[in-house]
Amino acid sequence: MDEVKESIGHRGTDRRVPWLSLSVLVLGAFMAILQGSAINVALPQLMAVFNATPDEIQWVLTGYMLVTGVIIPVCGYLGDRFGYKRLYLLALAVFIMGSALSGFAWSVNSLVAARVIQALGGGMIMPISMALLYQLVPVEKIGTALGTWGLAMVVAPAIGPTLGGYLVEHFGWRLVFYVNLPVGALAIPLIALMLPETRRREGLRFDFPGFLLAVAGCFTLLLALSEGQDKGWGSQYIVTLLLSAGFTLILFALWELIAPEPMLDVRLFLNPVLTVSTIATGLAAVALFGGVFLVPLFTQTVQGYSALQTGLILMPAALVSGLVMPFAGRLFDRVGAVPLGVTGLGIVAVTTYMLHNLTIDLPARHLQYILAVRSAGLGLCMMPLTTAGMNTVPVHLVGRASALTNTIRQIAASFGIALMTHILETRQAFHAARLAEAVSLGSPAAVVQQMAQSATRGGGGSGQAITAADLVMALQKQATVNGMSDAFLVAAALAAATIPLVLFLGRKQVERQRKREAMRWGTSPGPVRAVPAADAR
Repeated sequence: MDEVKESIGHRGTDRRVPWLSLSVLVLGAFMAILQGSAINVALPQLMAVFNATPDEIQWVLTGYMLVTGVIIPVCGYLGDRFGYKRLYLLALAVFIMGSALSGFAWSVNSLVAARVIQALGGGMIMPISMALLYQLVPVEKIGTALGTWGLAMVVAPAIGPTLGGYLVEHFGWRLVFYVNLPVGALAIPLIALMLPETRRREGLRFDFPGFLLAVAGCFTLLLALSEGQDKGWGSQYIVTLLLSAGFTLILFALWELIAPEPMLDVRLFLNPVLTVSTIATGLAAVALFGGVFLVPLFTQTVQGYSALQTGLILMPAALVSGLVMPFAGRLFDRVGAVPLGVTGLGIVAVTTYMLHNLTIDLPARHLQYILAVRSAGLGLCMMPLTTAGMNTVPVHLVGRASALTNTIRQIAASFGIALMTHILETRQAFHAARLAEAVSLGSPAAVVQQMAQSATRGGGGSGQAITAADLVMALQKQATVNGMSDAFLVAAALAAATIPLVLFLGRKQVERQRKREAMRWGTSPGPVRAVPAADAR
């Protein structure tokens, strides 16, 4: 507790990382992100329990994503107005309440409603924890701190399927939600005791027109991205959503330029370093979430592994990220974003291209090796890309900048999954047609036998007759693999295309821009520290 008292009492004289305070921020963020990836493996059981169709059960995920995208933009205002510690506690409490209600759900509709409540808290946790971190940690140590905080962003999605698969397989789907309750019961009192409150801005007016435009724009855009593949990207429904989103977001940007107290200050993008950082992070997020989406689909749909086995395949990659990210944070404080970003993105591009060479019978250990090296690259590059831009933002605007960048990251992640899904399905259909033309029961027996055996992973001896059903299954699986290979090729190209942007995030550019922003906003370039709750006004 002495460490906490120091961080409260000195208000900027303490130049160390407050590790105890940082640990509770990581705990909350980790819990929220872990839930997002753990619930995916429970969907088949939920469909069986509630006798639901895929379209109905999909709203368990879609509803959460939409509410998260809507609540993130308002986090900056709420944190500035009421204090970031208070808002973080509220977010965790709402998330825990939503988790309890989700576990108690008795129908699909009740589960979707509970997930909406859960998303109201979960959506605020990441931007608020990032804003708190920037106000607790001195600028020269921010890389080290963010390297630890970033564990939640990279490791949780990889661990989630393992934990979710184990809980679903041995205890049932309800425990996927109930597991949050003891973690929350631990996190909330720790946060109340350890974190100092931030300064509050009394008299801050709520930007109601900006809020309505942001909600409408983000909601329609995320809804279009989530349902575009099912409804058809050229359908009137999706086209209308996309046009509405584009028009509304343009109005939002124009309004924020003239609003006296904008909710999301788009003038922050006059900062070229922050703009480049946000674009680079968005492109990297597309590559990241594309891999998170495609690899479990490959191992379960094509290779026939269970959800738990898939989680175990992904586990080494999560452990590698956990080792690399704190190390990358310390290096960032010494060498800046360029060496880490270029190296990390180069590794991501190469290993994602290696995934382009998938085969149906690819050994699990070989896949684990590629994913582990890929995670090392992600661990090196993700935090520097974000931190370089945020380091140029005056601390009184960190909450708004965090909300803005997290909103864009949410949209980028949804776009990445939509893009990978679209490429997978369209290319899968293309390859299925091409393979059907080349292979039939009348083809040479060796070719047909090889395809059928590789598609059944250990089934079908050489003495067995090859049926039409075997051939159809072989064609479908090979077409799926070919479609995934094309999707990974696009993801690799996006990672490679991000590398030139990193060159604009050098230490000299960041420091020069930080001073410019301090002059433009009339603030000190140094950090504004958190204050005791009793002093917050």
